[in-house]
Amino acid sequence: MTGANGAVSQPGFLSYPANPIATYNGVPGAGGTYTAVTPLWGSIPPANNAYYQAMNKALGATLKMSPADGNTYDQAVTAMIAGGKLPDWVQLPSWWNATFKTAELVGTQLADLTPYLGGDNIKQYPNLAAIPSNVWKVGSYNGKIYGLPSFFSGQAFSGTIYYRGDVFDSKGIKPSDITSIDALLALGKELTDAKGGVWAFEILWTYLTQPFGIPDKFSADGSGKLTHKYDLPQFTDALNWAYNLAKSGYVNPDAMASNDNKAKDRFWAGKSLVTGDGTGAWNGSDADSGIAANPGYRREAFVPFAADGKSTPTISLEGATSEISYLNAKLSADQIKECLRIADYLAAPYGSAEYTLINYGISGTDYTMGSGGPQYTDQGKKESQPQTYPFLCTSAQVVSNPGHDQVTKDICAWSAQAVKYAYKPVFFEVNLTVPSQLATADGAQPVEDTIKDVIRGRKKVSDFTDAVKGWKARGGNDVIKWYQDYADKNGTGQ
Repeated sequence: MTGANGAVSQPGFLSYPANPIATYNGVPGAGGTYTAVTPLWGSIPPANNAYYQAMNKALGATLKMSPADGNTYDQAVTAMIAGGKLPDWVQLPSWWNATFKTAELVGTQLADLTPYLGGDNIKQYPNLAAIPSNVWKVGSYNGKIYGLPSFFSGQAFSGTIYYRGDVFDSKGIKPSDITSIDALLALGKELTDAKGGVWAFEILWTYLTQPFGIPDKFSADGSGKLTHKYDLPQFTDALNWAYNLAKSGYVNPDAMASNDNKAKDRFWAGKSLVTGDGTGAWNGSDADSGIAANPGYRREAFVPFAADGKSTPTISLEGATSEISYLNAKLSADQIKECLRIADYLAAPYGSAEYTLINYGISGTDYTMGSGGPQYTDQGKKESQPQTYPFLCTSAQVVSNPGHDQVTKDICAWSAQAVKYAYKPVFFEVNLTVPSQLATADGAQPVEDTIKDVIRGRKKVSDFTDAVKGWKARGGNDVIKWYQDYADKNGTGQ
């Protein structure tokens, strides 16, 4: 479905080709060996497992996959960067661009792919050529191509607020009644049973951006005048709400204690019933984990709503993807070409034989073909279900969850509603990196640390206000001026 501002919901499929057709002739590799590091929010597959071996055979090259814990991925990769020891192929999620200083890495530690993919050269890689031009912008700097995209779509939203649909049904709660932030808070009393080990909420702060209409960093008026999010009244309103939530007794104590890496486990087990998460958290794998913890498990998402319950809801579009991989600048031209052929293979279209191997593994070992499509075996759940290769490159995203038709239907229904309210934020799909002397101030870490304390009730909103004043005096105003100067010269990108 086509929504506002060019947003397009992802296509959904309830069936899968019974006999997937190969679309790639021969093997893409030439016998090379490459190290690859990708993030993984889940259990790390066994090294050199049967699935990895099958992939290397199909690729005609050896990719030494080293998935790393997504919760600490930024720290692990930062250490590699500092030591000049990046792998041959690495995933650098764009939300950590400032942490990784990606703009400083391109052309130095990361290879320029423009000579290989620019102009007619990309025709050598038909699956890469099928990727829309706007998607390449996310991994481009100064007009040059550096990154290979994964998981891209026309409705890239960072995340949303989820609830346990099965629990709501059992209690007769109508999600359609949650049309304001006050209505959301009112669920706390009904859902929380502290003695029974059940609380209504996880920490929702990151995902309050949607109901409160908070931009990633700046808003802009009609004349192009920027306002930093810290100065927006809705930011303070959201912080007040989050503080009151923390004091309400409706938030799981482990979430209050910042045990964020177990948030999914708590949601699956029904220890927390409303949570925030990325849109990628909603899939068949999630359903499997939830059902294992609670047979009736069903994840659902609230349709976007405005905090006051009256205004038109908005939801910010992200770049076409935030998952970008890069090749090491130390690779030779022939090695880069080999890796690009491998990337082309990894970007095979949905339902093809290549896609099936990449996403499901070995037939009869990692999956069996059921009536609804590939079904992971117990071995497959350990080896091929945890995504590794797709973080290097993929084709366009579709919604497909074989064996979990309801999950696909629910996601598509939510997406069809969400795209109606999409808007392009300031500096949409523009890669900007402030000068190094402003980088620390741009991160505003003292303010962000104060926010973490406020949303857990350890500090007051007035402490946030004081932190912002201090931040502005110690470089924040200079940062705001730098962005304003850029906008005055180049526009806001909206």
